[in-house]
Order: sequence, then structure tokens, then C-alpha cells
Amino acid sequence: MEEAELAARLRSQDPAVGLRAVGALHRVAEQVEAAAVARARQAGWSWEQIGDALGVSRQSVHTKHGK
Repeated sequence: MEEAELAARLRSQDPAVGLRAVGALHRVAEQVEAAAVARARQAGWSWEQIGDALGVSRQSVHTKHGK
């Protein structure tokens, strides 16, 4: 889904369309976060540094991404 299409769906008056668009945003955000965390770890960042940058605890980010 392209950016313009997603933006239009988010503004939709149909709740089902809007909610599906929100779900798509969540999935994209999760993918972007995982890639950024992987890059940070490859660059030698600690879980604490990553958690601070994301505004969460180190335990939270490690639990989510520390596979």
C-alpha cells in the first residue's frame, strides 16, 4: 500500500477501512523498529541505549528483539 493510499484510508469515514489502515501502520512500524534495533546492535549499542532511544526499558526491548 502506498503512502497516499494509506493516508486516504486513515481519513476514511468507514471505521473498518480506517482500522485496517491502522493495522497496516502497526505492521510497518514493527518492521522498521526491528530493522533499526538490528542496526543498533550491529553497531555495538547496548540494550539500555536502544531502550532509551525508543522510550522503553532495556528489559522490554530485549524481550521483544533479543532473539
